[in-house]
Amino acid sequence: MAVRKTYLAVIGAVLMLGGCSFSSEALWPSLSGEPTGSQETMAADGSSTPAVGSAGMDRSSQPLVGMSQTGTFVGTRVDSMQVELNRLKTALDTHNNTLQQLRAQTVRNSQAYHGTVAAISARLQVGTTPGNPVLVQQWNQAQTELDHVNDDIAAMNSLANNVSADSTLSTFLLESVRSAYQVSGAVDEDHRQLAFLEDETNRTTVQIDRLLNEISDDLARQTGYISNERSNLNALALAIKNGEIFGESLAKRSMQAQPSASNRAMPTANDKPLVVIRFDSESVKYEQALYNAVNRALERRPEATFDVVAVTPNRGTPAQVALNSNKSKRHAQSVLRSLTDMGMPASRVRVSDATSPSASANEVHIFVR
Repeated sequence: MAVRKTYLAVIGAVLMLGGCSFSSEALWPSLSGEPTGSQETMAADGSSTPAVGSAGMDRSSQPLVGMSQTGTFVGTRVDSMQVELNRLKTALDTHNNTLQQLRAQTVRNSQAYHGTVAAISARLQVGTTPGNPVLVQQWNQAQTELDHVNDDIAAMNSLANNVSADSTLSTFLLESVRSAYQVSGAVDEDHRQLAFLEDETNRTTVQIDRLLNEISDDLARQTGYISNERSNLNALALAIKNGEIFGESLAKRSMQAQPSASNRAMPTANDKPLVVIRFDSESVKYEQALYNAVNRALERRPEATFDVVAVTPNRGTPAQVALNSNKSKRHAQSVLRSLTDMGMPASRVRVSDATSPSASANEVHIFVR
């Protein structure tokens, strides 16, 4: 009796162990009905991880379920197309795994970048010296980390090209399967196998389209992210130069709406400038006031454009006026560079010059349109 109980216990243990093992259904099922993608193992936290080496299975030798050699010309073509479809599915498994790896890598690089930027912003927030070399070094590190994210985008572009090539192959394969119906000399079994192969090819084409859409969405999102962060880095560099933080890049506000395509009129004497910067000394700190004024203007009118006018006093000899005009134009160019460093697109800013009998020193006027 004891022996029988032990025997039953062993059988129960075997059945329980058998019920614990499993393999997940892959993204692209095999023609043979066997798991074709990466098998997964369940971790203690409930997450699943792909088994090493499972994505590289050789499907070209896997037969179709229920398919047999008919010995006809069409049957031979079915065998050849099966091999091509299995190779295509294996490639798609590999591409999908590559996409997941690139996504994880982008997350790591982005986290490192934002950690460095946060450290710089925190230091600027409490105040620091202009051009602090520690912050300059951190800024260079942040730029390198953002370049890594950009490299991930380049790798994703390459992946998109590979998947597009697979899409072309799947289209060709589907056309080949359908044209095989018209070949004479086939038996009923050949057409049954062609129908099965056509269904599998259609399903694979759907998976290709889905993968292409995912990659396209990721590329659009990451490309916009890189563009915004490049602008934020430029604004951060200007803040480090001045030793004080301004705020986020103006590019975020200026991109919310596009400016009107109509011609802008030149500023007149009756127009009131948004900002007047008077260069009456060698060092004029104007960046913070300029940023605040432009930022508020964009809050009210995201589609606004700006005129930067170099104003020269119309006093003294013609030589003195010409000399002051050159200095004023250089000041206007400096203001333009400050605006672009803050994230304002150069296409939204126009620079011109004028003389004024009321000006006592070289000035730069900023008008909003």
